[in-house]
Amino acid sequence: MDFNDTPAEATFREEARAWLRGNVPTATELEGLDPIGQAKLWQKRKYDSGWACIRWPKEYGGRGATTIEQVIWNQEEAKHPNLPGAVFSIGQGMAAPTLMAWAKEEHRRRYLPKLASGEEIWCQLFSEPAGGSDLAALRTRAERDGDEWVLNGQKIWTSGAHYSDYGIIVVRTDPTVPKHKGLSYFFLNMKSPGVETKPIKQLSGDANFNEVYFTDVRIPDDQRLGEVGQGWQVSLTTLMNERAAIGGGSAGGDFKALLRLAQTVTIDDRPAIENPAVRAKLANWHCKRSGLKYTGYRSLSALSRGETPGPENSIGKLVAAPMTQDIASFAMDLMEMSGAVWDEGYSPDAGLFQAMFMAIPGFRIAGGTDEIMANIIAERVLGLPQEPRLDKGIPFNEVPTGAG
Repeated sequence: MDFNDTPAEATFREEARAWLRGNVPTATELEGLDPIGQAKLWQKRKYDSGWACIRWPKEYGGRGATTIEQVIWNQEEAKHPNLPGAVFSIGQGMAAPTLMAWAKEEHRRRYLPKLASGEEIWCQLFSEPAGGSDLAALRTRAERDGDEWVLNGQKIWTSGAHYSDYGIIVVRTDPTVPKHKGLSYFFLNMKSPGVETKPIKQLSGDANFNEVYFTDVRIPDDQRLGEVGQGWQVSLTTLMNERAAIGGGSAGGDFKALLRLAQTVTIDDRPAIENPAVRAKLANWHCKRSGLKYTGYRSLSALSRGETPGPENSIGKLVAAPMTQDIASFAMDLMEMSGAVWDEGYSPDAGLFQAMFMAIPGFRIAGGTDEIMANIIAERVLGLPQEPRLDKGIPFNEVPTGAG
């Protein structure tokens, strides 16, 4: 594959560069805004100029750009560090593809443009306390009441639920069939009566994850995605896009920052980057980053053909998450005793590596644990036999729980 720009791509790249040079928010513009306000300012600015979600169709808020143009835009935007906008990653990377694949046209035209503009933020309500990484073991239930469904139960580890406007959710609507067959999928207004959100304090000091409780929450049947009992198939669309968003082409930590650090600190009175062991580690991580990048490009190529991202995207997450943790740990080792100090005014790169080290355990769980990713790759990419399942074919309400 030739990765050099064609003349048309070079023109597009220069157009993107020029727009970014003139429109990236300054510190003065962002001053006084909270992180959500900063993200919304940047997203709306992109949207108003046609640079938001550029691969989406124009009628849904994008510009109908090609896959390669999306790659070029991502590359150029990444050259401007610390841009706000992570709050939209779930809505734009996971909820939106699911809506495009399963929602009614009227819903696509209503919700997708506001997702693209940043006017509305979405979350993903999947994980539950009793289910671990087994999504199909969920117990949040929905019962039909005329043209509505009544939800009761709990979700956990829901990123951004406390500031989200809408959420996508998979629930159990029939406990008398095997666990994968009794699920249905909806989207709901997070301000609905009966929705209670409780942030969870994390090791890093942040509180991005949440517990979410549902008490007699009513959702119109019109907000169901897919048929009743088809929730597992719909959720696979979300999960494949989630793994593409998390792992597809991920750089696996801030490698450039690590390079800078290795050039700054010393080992035996020489720059650390001259040490053979350090250089070997850097070379290994550089090779892994290249592999992740081109694996991500293959995923984008599949998307350009109208395909849903496949199980191979689990490779990206399985490699990137542990690698990020290793990079953060190694960087702190290079700092020696000062690596234990997390101070934005003192630590290199404003404490980037300390923050990475504290946050990355959550990344190794989000979107599926390392063990789940390994199983997906083994079974669905390599074609190895499935692990034995004691609950296979058993109605969900007959599966032993160990209680009592």
